[in-house]
Amino acid sequence: MTDFIATRARFDLPEGIVYLDGNSLGPLPRAAADRVAQTVTGEWGGQLITAWNRAGWMDQPARLGDRIAGLIGAAPGTVVTGDTLSLKVTQCLAAALQLRPGRKVVLSDSGNFPSDLYMAQGLLSALGQGHELRIVDPENVAQHIGEDVAALMLTEVDYRTGRKHDMAALTDKAHAAGALAIWDLAHSAGALPVDLTGARADFAAGCTYKFLNGGPGAPAFVYVAPQHQHVEPLLSGWLGHEAPFAFDPDYRPGPGIARMRVGTPPVLQMAALDAALDIFDEVDMQVLRARSMELSERLIAAVESRCPEVTLASPRDANARGSQVSFRHPEGYAVMQALISDGVIGDFRAPDILRFGITPLYIGEDEIDRAAETLARILDSRAWDRPEFKRRAAVT
Repeated sequence: MTDFIATRARFDLPEGIVYLDGNSLGPLPRAAADRVAQTVTGEWGGQLITAWNRAGWMDQPARLGDRIAGLIGAAPGTVVTGDTLSLKVTQCLAAALQLRPGRKVVLSDSGNFPSDLYMAQGLLSALGQGHELRIVDPENVAQHIGEDVAALMLTEVDYRTGRKHDMAALTDKAHAAGALAIWDLAHSAGALPVDLTGARADFAAGCTYKFLNGGPGAPAFVYVAPQHQHVEPLLSGWLGHEAPFAFDPDYRPGPGIARMRVGTPPVLQMAALDAALDIFDEVDMQVLRARSMELSERLIAAVESRCPEVTLASPRDANARGSQVSFRHPEGYAVMQALISDGVIGDFRAPDILRFGITPLYIGEDEIDRAAETLARILDSRAWDRPEFKRRAAVT
């Protein structure tokens, strides 16, 4: 049984803060600082360049990939870490297009994270083969999956509203039409049970700085189903080479998932991620999901009973949401800044969304109740209506 009191003790959270933004940046695991310090002083400082071999730095991407695989229903040897989510999405899409050369449509939705769409636009433009990025409403994806679609490219959980796609159903529909399915797990991995193997997903990618708590700038991960691992990646970096230190002038892809590696591993970030993943060794993802749904329902009920000025932006059905709850308010940005100044940290997404991540690893009923009470007080008193709360910062 997952002990959420014990998992909460594994995080270094500032006193008096209610942190509801782990869906954007997870908090610091207590073990991460020591792990990174050991990597800096004991490995980098003590072993210098020999640490690539002696400390296992070169093996980190595959080893951490296998650890993440256990959280997303993937087999060993199908996930590798490194680089950024945008690059990994690009690799997945390029591979899918290679496997479906006669088709010209990439189907996505308006709830997809913009960077995924930007990368797709750039890739399709660079290929110059007449591909089309077709973007539809999230609710209408299934009816647009036709025989002209090469790849379905979706984020499982909408970053704004928390709306959750049915991965298995949409992947089955894509396969029935002869298309491939690519899933962005940025708001899924570490937040809810994912079963890539059971859903028969073709490709997936995700970041590790949100619910996996790997820290700012933590590396992305990429999944390639075993039957697709023969595809040569578009981004053919030196660490995806069959023999990186042969320094051949021509690229030869490495075996299996290893060919999806591109650049040098971010060793210090991977040390922090390794420590963060230790927490999940104690977590049953089904129990985590059930608790997340309970806390989400509690927040919605409290806010709706006390804050008539806001409207629920997330699906009403808890099964149709990821691990976040979003509300709309015309002055959402200012309201969120007022909340943050009062010790309740969520975030804002344009044009009007107040977003709250529900992470039972370190959030319980007391935090949910305080968040709702603080929001009600700020709205009732119009405490948000101050110039300093309306001044936009670089990061919202």
